[in-house]
Amino acid sequence: MKRLLPAPLLSATLFIVWLLLANTLDPAHIVLAAVLAVAVPWLTDELRPEKPRIRRPIAIARLGLVVLWDIVLSNIEVARRILGPEDAIKPAFVWVPLALTDPHAILSLAAIVTMTPGTLSADLSPDRRHLLVHAFNVDDEAALITQIKARYEAPLKEIFE
Repeated sequence: MKRLLPAPLLSATLFIVWLLLANTLDPAHIVLAAVLAVAVPWLTDELRPEKPRIRRPIAIARLGLVVLWDIVLSNIEVARRILGPEDAIKPAFVWVPLALTDPHAILSLAAIVTMTPGTLSADLSPDRRHLLVHAFNVDDEAALITQIKARYEAPLKEIFE
């Protein structure tokens, strides 16, 4: 089974995401989703020399809910700031120190930051100890760093390390 599905979590994710993007449960799309869910991880297995080792799968669901909630709140905050006075917006680049060492965890953190409206991962230091984040509005750099570390980095550390 491991040879057919080298990355079962990736296969499941591809299957679900395909059906969500297609927005249909038509049998043809279900078959296509299944083919993609098997073929893509199988064909790209050699391209992933380091396989992610997930320690706490339940934490993924909790983190997913936190990220979804933050995306909703961030959308509202960005819309409020855009529609308000321009001088109320204070963009900034902030270096976030990382406690993460697993490359999959760092990549996940960068992706989460980028998916959340109003923030964007801009760079990773060569030593992989700091992530450069551009934020649409920064009132307090320390608060932004604390929020990223508490809401995203800590659960990712639990999941991957």
